[in-house]
Amino acid sequence: MTVTKTPLLLLGIAALAVAFSAPAQAADPAAGRKKARQCQTCHGIDGIAKIPIAPHIAGENQIYLENQLKAFRSGKREHEIMSVVAKGLSDEDISDLAAWYASIKITATMPE
Repeated sequence: MTVTKTPLLLLGIAALAVAFSAPAQAADPAAGRKKARQCQTCHGIDGIAKIPIAPHIAGENQIYLENQLKAFRSGKREHEIMSVVAKGLSDEDISDLAAWYASIKITATMPE
């Protein structure tokens, strides 16, 4: 019995992996860069925050960024500016923006 359940379990895991990776593959970082113009005042076009209360988002994980934007859009997460901005974003906008900011490479230099 275990032998027949194992292939089904593996198939289920593979299906979940595809489902969770699909949005990342469909996103367009170039389109996200254009859409990021509305983000640049606070987060910068390069993802490096321009104001002290905004986080740096360059190089953040794409899925994390998508989840946070969707949480702002739904009201699950609230912020006086981000809640308003995110309400006007489609799923495609969110994926593209997340792909853009995730594609930015960040390096860190340790102090000596």
